[in-house]
Amino acid sequence: MSVATTDEASVRARTAPAGLGSTFTTWLLKEEIGGRVDGELAIVLSSVALACKQIASRVQRAPVAGDTGLAGDVNVQGEDQKKLDVVANEIFCDVLRTSGRTGVIASEEEDVPVAVEETYAGNYVVVFDPLDGSSNLDAAVSTGSIFGVYDSDEQCVPDFDAEDDAAVEEKCIANVCQARPLHLHSHRGNNLQAAGYCMYSSSTMLVLTVGDGVYMFTLDASIGEFVMSHERVRIPERGRIYSFNEGNAKARSISHCEGLKRYADDLRAGGIDQNGKPYSARYIGSLVGDFHRTLLYGGIYGYPGDAKNPNGKLRLLYECAPMSFIAEQAGGMGSTGTGRVMDVEPSEVHQRVPFYVGSAKEVQYLESFLA
Repeated sequence: MSVATTDEASVRARTAPAGLGSTFTTWLLKEEIGGRVDGELAIVLSSVALACKQIASRVQRAPVAGDTGLAGDVNVQGEDQKKLDVVANEIFCDVLRTSGRTGVIASEEEDVPVAVEETYAGNYVVVFDPLDGSSNLDAAVSTGSIFGVYDSDEQCVPDFDAEDDAAVEEKCIANVCQARPLHLHSHRGNNLQAAGYCMYSSSTMLVLTVGDGVYMFTLDASIGEFVMSHERVRIPERGRIYSFNEGNAKARSISHCEGLKRYADDLRAGGIDQNGKPYSARYIGSLVGDFHRTLLYGGIYGYPGDAKNPNGKLRLLYECAPMSFIAEQAGGMGSTGTGRVMDVEPSEVHQRVPFYVGSAKEVQYLESFLA
Protein backbone atom coordinates (compact mmCIF):
# COMPACT_ATOMS: atom_id res chain seq x y z
CA MET A 1 0.00 0.00 0.00
CA SER A 2 1.40 3.39 -0.98
CA VAL A 3 1.95 6.22 1.47
CA ALA A 4 -0.61 8.36 -0.39
CA THR A 5 -3.26 5.67 -0.07
CA THR A 6 -2.56 5.35 3.63
CA ASP A 7 -2.86 9.11 4.10
CA GLU A 8 -6.15 9.19 2.20
CA ALA A 9 -7.56 6.40 4.37
CA SER A 10 -6.43 8.27 7.49
CA VAL A 11 -8.17 11.45 6.33
CA ARG A 12 -11.40 9.56 5.58
CA ALA A 13 -11.30 7.96 9.01
CA ARG A 14 -10.89 11.34 10.70
CA THR A 15 -13.61 13.09 8.70
CA ALA A 16 -16.23 10.32 8.47
CA PRO A 17 -19.34 10.85 10.63
CA ALA A 18 -19.34 9.10 14.00
CA GLY A 19 -21.37 5.89 14.06
CA LEU A 20 -23.95 4.16 16.25
CA GLY A 21 -23.14 4.16 19.94
CA SER A 22 -21.07 7.34 19.79
CA THR A 23 -21.97 10.22 22.06
CA PHE A 24 -23.45 13.45 20.78
CA THR A 25 -20.25 15.25 21.78
CA THR A 26 -18.15 12.83 19.73
CA TRP A 27 -20.49 13.13 16.76
CA LEU A 28 -20.30 16.93 16.87
CA LEU A 29 -16.50 16.79 16.98
CA LYS A 30 -16.42 14.51 13.93
CA GLU A 31 -18.85 16.81 12.10
CA GLU A 32 -16.57 19.76 12.84
CA ILE A 33 -13.44 17.90 11.70
CA GLY A 34 -15.26 16.89 8.53
CA GLY A 35 -16.22 20.50 7.80
CA ARG A 36 -19.95 19.85 8.06
CA VAL A 37 -20.33 22.29 10.98
CA ASP A 38 -18.09 25.09 12.21
CA GLY A 39 -16.91 25.62 15.77
CA GLU A 40 -19.58 28.20 16.58
CA LEU A 41 -22.44 26.03 15.33
CA ALA A 42 -21.06 23.10 17.34
CA ILE A 43 -21.23 25.23 20.50
CA VAL A 44 -24.80 26.32 19.69
CA LEU A 45 -25.91 22.70 19.18
CA SER A 46 -24.14 21.61 22.38
CA SER A 47 -26.04 24.35 24.20
CA VAL A 48 -29.35 23.15 22.73
CA ALA A 49 -28.58 19.60 23.87
CA LEU A 50 -27.85 20.90 27.38
CA ALA A 51 -31.18 22.77 27.43
CA CYS A 52 -32.98 19.60 26.35
CA LYS A 53 -31.39 17.60 29.17
CA GLN A 54 -32.52 20.18 31.71
CA ILE A 55 -36.06 20.29 30.33
CA ALA A 56 -36.24 16.48 30.22
CA SER A 57 -35.39 16.39 33.91
CA ARG A 58 -38.09 18.95 34.74
CA VAL A 59 -40.69 17.11 32.65
CA GLN A 60 -39.98 13.82 34.42
CA ARG A 61 -40.25 15.43 37.86
CA ALA A 62 -43.15 17.74 37.02
CA PRO A 63 -45.90 15.94 39.02
CA VAL A 64 -43.85 15.80 42.23
CA ALA A 65 -42.22 19.22 41.76
CA GLY A 66 -45.56 21.00 41.32
CA ASP A 67 -44.78 21.98 37.71
CA THR A 68 -48.06 20.75 36.23
CA GLY A 69 -51.08 22.94 35.53
CA LEU A 70 -51.44 26.46 34.19
CA ALA A 71 -49.00 29.28 34.87
CA GLY A 72 -51.81 31.84 34.86
CA ASP A 73 -50.49 33.77 31.86
CA VAL A 74 -51.32 33.88 28.16
CA ASN A 75 -48.59 33.91 25.52
CA VAL A 76 -48.44 36.05 22.39
CA GLN A 77 -50.45 33.42 20.53
CA GLY A 78 -53.37 33.88 22.93
CA GLU A 79 -52.78 30.43 24.42
CA ASP A 80 -52.79 29.60 28.13
CA GLN A 81 -49.26 28.91 29.29
CA LYS A 82 -48.43 25.84 31.32
CA LYS A 83 -45.95 26.23 34.16
CA LEU A 84 -43.39 24.21 32.25
CA ASP A 85 -43.89 26.37 29.14
CA VAL A 86 -42.44 29.24 31.14
CA VAL A 87 -39.69 27.12 32.70
CA ALA A 88 -38.64 25.57 29.38
CA ASN A 89 -38.54 28.98 27.72
CA GLU A 90 -36.31 30.36 30.47
CA ILE A 91 -33.97 27.36 30.18
CA PHE A 92 -33.57 27.76 26.43
CA CYS A 93 -33.03 31.51 26.67
CA ASP A 94 -30.49 31.24 29.49
CA VAL A 95 -28.46 28.47 27.86
CA LEU A 96 -28.36 30.18 24.45
CA ARG A 97 -27.43 33.55 25.94
CA THR A 98 -24.50 32.10 27.85
CA SER A 99 -23.25 30.11 24.85
CA GLY A 100 -21.74 33.31 23.45
CA ARG A 101 -22.48 32.20 19.89
CA THR A 102 -25.99 33.51 19.29
CA GLY A 103 -26.84 36.97 18.07
CA VAL A 104 -30.64 36.81 18.13
CA ILE A 105 -32.96 34.27 19.74
CA ALA A 106 -36.68 33.98 19.07
CA SER A 107 -39.17 31.90 21.05
CA GLU A 108 -42.73 30.92 20.33
CA GLU A 109 -43.52 32.11 23.85
CA GLU A 110 -42.13 35.64 23.37
CA ASP A 111 -43.72 38.61 21.62
CA VAL A 112 -40.60 39.55 19.65
CA PRO A 113 -37.10 38.15 19.04
CA VAL A 114 -34.42 39.19 21.50
CA ALA A 115 -30.91 40.38 20.69
CA VAL A 116 -28.32 38.79 22.96
CA GLU A 117 -26.77 41.98 24.24
CA GLU A 118 -24.60 40.33 26.88
CA THR A 119 -22.59 38.25 24.38
CA TYR A 120 -23.51 39.67 21.00
CA ALA A 121 -20.75 38.16 18.91
CA GLY A 122 -22.51 35.14 17.50
CA ASN A 123 -23.27 34.41 13.87
CA TYR A 124 -26.49 32.51 14.40
CA VAL A 125 -30.18 33.16 14.87
CA VAL A 126 -31.84 30.42 16.94
CA VAL A 127 -35.61 29.98 16.94
CA PHE A 128 -37.43 27.48 19.11
CA ASP A 129 -40.68 26.17 20.51
CA PRO A 130 -39.48 25.38 24.04
CA LEU A 131 -42.20 22.87 24.92
CA ASP A 132 -44.45 21.61 22.15
CA GLY A 133 -47.54 19.68 23.27
CA SER A 134 -47.50 21.06 26.80
CA SER A 135 -51.28 20.55 27.04
CA ASN A 136 -50.45 16.84 27.28
CA LEU A 137 -48.21 17.23 30.33
CA ASP A 138 -50.81 16.49 32.97
CA ALA A 139 -51.61 13.19 31.22
CA ALA A 140 -47.91 12.24 30.93
CA VAL A 141 -48.15 12.10 27.13
CA SER A 142 -45.08 12.82 24.99
CA THR A 143 -43.98 16.43 24.59
CA GLY A 144 -40.96 17.98 22.94
CA SER A 145 -38.81 20.97 22.00
CA ILE A 146 -38.30 22.12 18.40
CA PHE A 147 -35.48 24.35 17.18
CA GLY A 148 -33.92 25.81 14.06
CA VAL A 149 -30.56 27.51 13.60
CA TYR A 150 -30.24 30.15 10.89
CA ASP A 151 -27.43 32.29 9.56
CA SER A 152 -27.55 35.88 10.71
CA ASP A 153 -27.89 38.80 8.31
CA GLU A 154 -25.16 41.36 8.97
CA GLN A 155 -27.41 44.15 7.72
CA CYS A 156 -29.88 43.33 10.51
CA VAL A 157 -27.41 43.35 13.41
CA PRO A 158 -28.46 45.83 16.12
CA ASP A 159 -26.08 48.50 17.34
CA PHE A 160 -26.75 48.69 21.08
CA ASP A 161 -24.67 51.84 21.53
CA ALA A 162 -26.25 53.87 18.74
CA GLU A 163 -29.83 52.63 18.47
CA ASP A 164 -32.80 52.90 20.80
CA ASP A 165 -34.86 49.91 21.98
CA ALA A 166 -37.38 50.25 19.15
CA ALA A 167 -34.65 50.17 16.48
CA VAL A 168 -32.99 47.16 18.12
CA GLU A 169 -36.32 45.34 18.21
CA GLU A 170 -37.01 46.16 14.56
CA LYS A 171 -33.63 44.78 13.49
CA CYS A 172 -34.17 41.62 15.56
CA ILE A 173 -37.45 40.97 13.77
CA ALA A 174 -35.83 41.66 10.39
CA ASN A 175 -32.96 39.31 11.23
CA VAL A 176 -35.29 36.45 12.08
CA CYS A 177 -37.65 36.94 9.14
CA GLN A 178 -34.85 37.23 6.59
CA ALA A 179 -33.68 33.81 7.68
CA ARG A 180 -35.83 32.07 5.13
CA PRO A 181 -34.82 28.47 4.47
CA LEU A 182 -34.42 28.64 0.69
CA HIS A 183 -32.25 26.60 -1.68
CA LEU A 184 -31.66 23.73 0.72
CA HIS A 185 -30.52 21.40 -2.03
CA SER A 186 -27.02 22.91 -1.77
CA HIS A 187 -26.84 22.03 1.96
CA ARG A 188 -24.08 24.60 2.58
CA GLY A 189 -24.23 28.38 2.41
CA ASN A 190 -27.95 28.64 3.03
CA ASN A 191 -29.72 30.30 5.92
CA LEU A 192 -31.09 27.26 7.72
CA GLN A 193 -28.00 25.52 9.02
CA ALA A 194 -29.49 23.02 11.45
CA ALA A 195 -32.86 21.85 12.72
CA GLY A 196 -34.04 19.33 15.23
CA TYR A 197 -36.30 18.39 18.08
CA CYS A 198 -36.06 16.63 21.41
CA MET A 199 -38.88 14.30 22.43
CA TYR A 200 -39.62 13.69 26.11
CA SER A 201 -41.40 10.35 26.34
CA SER A 202 -40.57 6.79 27.46
CA SER A 203 -37.07 7.82 26.42
CA THR A 204 -35.60 11.24 25.69
CA MET A 205 -34.55 11.45 22.04
CA LEU A 206 -32.68 14.24 20.27
CA VAL A 207 -33.24 14.23 16.50
CA LEU A 208 -31.03 16.49 14.40
CA THR A 209 -29.88 17.39 10.91
CA VAL A 210 -27.13 19.75 9.82
CA GLY A 211 -27.95 19.26 6.14
CA ASP A 212 -26.20 15.90 5.84
CA GLY A 213 -28.82 13.34 6.85
CA VAL A 214 -30.90 12.83 10.00
CA TYR A 215 -29.46 11.40 13.21
CA MET A 216 -31.18 10.29 16.42
CA PHE A 217 -29.59 10.32 19.86
CA THR A 218 -31.12 8.72 22.95
CA LEU A 219 -30.34 10.11 26.39
CA ASP A 220 -28.47 7.53 28.48
CA ALA A 221 -29.30 8.57 32.04
CA SER A 222 -26.48 6.43 33.46
CA ILE A 223 -23.84 8.66 31.86
CA GLY A 224 -25.90 11.81 31.29
CA GLU A 225 -25.13 11.83 27.57
CA PHE A 226 -27.05 11.57 24.32
CA VAL A 227 -25.89 8.44 22.47
CA MET A 228 -26.50 7.83 18.77
CA SER A 229 -29.23 5.21 18.35
CA HIS A 230 -30.20 5.78 14.68
CA GLU A 231 -28.04 7.13 11.85
CA ARG A 232 -29.07 8.50 8.47
CA VAL A 233 -32.75 7.91 9.15
CA ARG A 234 -34.92 7.46 6.06
CA ILE A 235 -38.67 7.89 6.16
CA PRO A 236 -40.55 5.18 4.22
CA GLU A 237 -41.72 6.33 0.80
CA ARG A 238 -45.27 5.32 1.71
CA GLY A 239 -47.09 4.73 4.98
CA ARG A 240 -50.52 3.62 6.17
CA ILE A 241 -50.89 6.03 9.10
CA TYR A 242 -52.54 9.42 8.75
CA SER A 243 -52.46 11.87 11.62
CA PHE A 244 -55.07 14.64 11.51
CA ASN A 245 -57.28 16.04 14.26
CA GLU A 246 -60.60 14.52 13.21
CA GLY A 247 -62.36 16.67 15.79
CA ASN A 248 -61.80 19.65 13.47
CA ALA A 249 -63.32 17.91 10.44
CA LYS A 250 -66.56 19.87 10.62
CA ALA A 251 -64.74 23.21 10.81
CA ARG A 252 -62.67 22.22 7.79
CA SER A 253 -65.71 21.06 5.82
CA ILE A 254 -67.36 24.48 6.05
CA SER A 255 -64.19 26.30 5.01
CA HIS A 256 -62.37 26.26 1.69
CA CYS A 257 -61.04 22.71 2.19
CA GLU A 258 -63.46 20.62 0.14
CA GLY A 259 -60.44 18.93 -1.43
CA LEU A 260 -59.18 17.96 2.01
CA LYS A 261 -62.55 16.39 2.84
CA ARG A 262 -62.39 14.30 -0.34
CA TYR A 263 -58.84 13.28 0.56
CA ALA A 264 -59.85 12.16 4.07
CA ASP A 265 -62.84 10.23 2.68
CA ASP A 266 -60.52 8.51 0.25
CA LEU A 267 -58.14 7.43 3.03
CA ARG A 268 -60.98 6.02 5.10
CA ALA A 269 -62.15 4.06 2.08
CA GLY A 270 -58.77 2.40 1.58
CA GLY A 271 -56.81 5.09 -0.21
CA ILE A 272 -53.76 4.22 -2.28
CA ASP A 273 -52.19 1.61 -0.04
CA GLN A 274 -50.49 -0.77 -2.47
CA ASN A 275 -51.54 -3.80 -0.46
CA GLY A 276 -55.18 -2.78 -0.38
CA LYS A 277 -55.17 -2.32 3.40
CA PRO A 278 -57.05 0.56 5.02
CA TYR A 279 -55.23 3.49 6.56
CA SER A 280 -55.03 3.84 10.34
CA ALA A 281 -55.67 7.13 12.16
CA ARG A 282 -53.20 8.07 14.90
CA TYR A 283 -53.20 11.48 16.55
CA ILE A 284 -51.37 12.42 19.76
CA GLY A 285 -51.88 16.18 19.67
CA SER A 286 -48.15 16.84 20.08
CA LEU A 287 -46.36 17.75 16.84
CA VAL A 288 -43.12 16.23 18.05
CA GLY A 289 -44.76 12.92 19.00
CA ASP A 290 -46.81 12.65 15.81
CA PHE A 291 -43.88 13.68 13.61
CA HIS A 292 -41.50 11.23 15.30
CA ARG A 293 -43.85 8.32 14.65
CA THR A 294 -44.32 9.43 11.05
CA LEU A 295 -40.56 9.75 10.54
CA LEU A 296 -39.98 6.16 11.67
CA TYR A 297 -43.06 4.40 10.28
CA GLY A 298 -44.09 6.57 7.35
CA GLY A 299 -47.47 8.11 6.58
CA ILE A 300 -48.58 11.71 6.82
CA TYR A 301 -49.20 14.30 9.52
CA GLY A 302 -51.40 17.29 8.80
CA TYR A 303 -52.58 20.45 10.50
CA PRO A 304 -54.74 22.23 7.89
CA GLY A 305 -56.49 25.53 8.09
CA ASP A 306 -60.15 25.70 9.02
CA ALA A 307 -62.93 28.26 9.25
CA LYS A 308 -61.51 29.75 12.46
CA ASN A 309 -57.82 29.51 11.54
CA PRO A 310 -57.52 29.61 7.74
CA ASN A 311 -53.73 29.21 7.92
CA GLY A 312 -53.78 26.55 10.61
CA LYS A 313 -52.14 27.00 13.99
CA LEU A 314 -48.55 25.85 13.44
CA ARG A 315 -45.83 28.49 13.11
CA LEU A 316 -43.60 28.60 10.05
CA LEU A 317 -40.34 29.56 11.76
CA TYR A 318 -40.58 27.56 14.97
CA GLU A 319 -42.30 24.38 13.82
CA CYS A 320 -43.02 23.92 10.12
CA ALA A 321 -39.68 24.94 8.59
CA PRO A 322 -37.47 22.95 11.03
CA MET A 323 -39.68 19.84 10.72
CA SER A 324 -39.74 20.16 6.93
CA PHE A 325 -35.94 20.39 6.84
CA ILE A 326 -35.72 17.17 8.85
CA ALA A 327 -38.33 15.44 6.66
CA GLU A 328 -36.55 16.40 3.44
CA GLN A 329 -33.21 15.25 4.79
CA ALA A 330 -34.84 11.88 5.53
CA GLY A 331 -36.33 11.60 2.03
CA GLY A 332 -39.80 12.92 2.90
CA MET A 333 -41.68 16.14 2.20
CA GLY A 334 -43.08 19.15 4.00
CA SER A 335 -45.91 21.00 2.24
CA THR A 336 -48.46 23.76 2.75
CA GLY A 337 -50.80 21.69 0.59
CA THR A 338 -50.01 23.74 -2.48
CA GLY A 339 -46.23 24.07 -2.29
CA ARG A 340 -43.00 23.35 -0.44
CA VAL A 341 -42.85 24.74 3.10
CA MET A 342 -39.16 25.51 2.66
CA ASP A 343 -40.00 27.95 -0.13
CA VAL A 344 -42.32 30.10 2.01
CA GLU A 345 -40.69 33.43 2.84
CA PRO A 346 -41.56 34.61 6.37
CA SER A 347 -43.30 37.95 6.55
CA GLU A 348 -43.73 37.99 10.33
CA VAL A 349 -42.18 36.23 13.30
CA HIS A 350 -45.24 34.23 14.37
CA GLN A 351 -46.55 33.52 10.87
CA ARG A 352 -48.74 30.42 10.58
CA VAL A 353 -49.11 28.11 7.57
CA PRO A 354 -51.11 24.96 6.81
CA PHE A 355 -48.75 22.02 7.29
CA TYR A 356 -48.52 18.51 5.87
CA VAL A 357 -45.41 16.40 6.34
CA GLY A 358 -44.36 12.79 5.98
CA SER A 359 -43.69 10.17 3.31
CA ALA A 360 -43.05 11.73 -0.09
CA LYS A 361 -45.74 9.82 -1.98
CA GLU A 362 -48.32 10.40 0.75
CA VAL A 363 -47.74 14.17 0.73
CA GLN A 364 -47.79 14.24 -3.07
CA TYR A 365 -51.10 12.38 -3.05
CA LEU A 366 -52.61 14.92 -0.65
CA GLU A 367 -51.38 17.79 -2.84
CA SER A 368 -53.23 16.25 -5.80
CA PHE A 369 -56.52 16.90 -3.97
CA LEU A 370 -55.63 20.48 -3.04
CA ALA A 371 -54.09 21.58 -6.34
